Formats: sequence, structure tokens, C-alpha cells
Amino acid sequence: QLQLVESGGGLVQAGGSLRLSCAASGLTFSNYPMAWFRQSPGKEREFVATISGNIFTTYGDSVKGRFTISRDNAKNSVYLQMNNLKPEDTAVYYCAAGTKFLGKVVSDYAYWGKGTQVTVSS
Repeated sequence: QLQLVESGGGLVQAGGSLRLSCAASGLTFSNYPMAWFRQSPGKEREFVATISGNIFTTYGDSVKGRFTISRDNAKNSVYLQMNNLKPEDTAVYYCAAGTKFLGKVVSDYAYWGKGTQVTVSS
């Protein structure tokens, strides 16, 4: 059974950093593009970043230059390093696994974790 479990969320002041992790099981991890999305109350789920099976990445416009996605296929894990955080980054962050190369929409991803809360105070 495929499972994605996020961790690393929390409360941080504006300008601070957090590193999110997502541990995957039940799949051949290196075959799957992985992504991070986020959702805040009353808003649609928003694309944050995606990484192919190896090294190709792409980012949402609002996080370019501040966030970095990476993966460790040996550990079946994907990470999101978030720097220079802003209050508008406050959201639940979701890890997702899909099949489309560098997909940016929710429908590109079939498998989702339950999310981890990130709160950025001003």
C-alpha cells in the first residue's frame, strides 16, 4: 500500500527557515515524480515545487529563489527546504507522487500525504 508521510512543519518567524520531509513507502520511489503543494483556508491547493525521478525541478512563482526541492532515492524521501519564509507561506503542505514529468496541477498526482502545517508569524 502506497503511503506518503510528511514531517517538519511548525511555527517560525518571518525570515526564518524550515525543512519539510516526506517519507514514501509501497512504491518504486525513483520511478515517480514527486511534488509539494500547499493549501490555506478558503483557497485552492497551490503548486509549490516538483522534482523528476532524478534531477529536474520546477517551482511555483511565489516560491522561486526561496524554496528548494530535493530527493534521496536511497531513502525514499523528498524534501522541501524553505528559506526566507513569509506570512503568506502559511498553509498545510502536502507531498504528492505522480506520473507526469514536472506536473504542476493537482490532477497530475494520484497519491497524497495527509499534510503538515507550516505557520509563519510576522
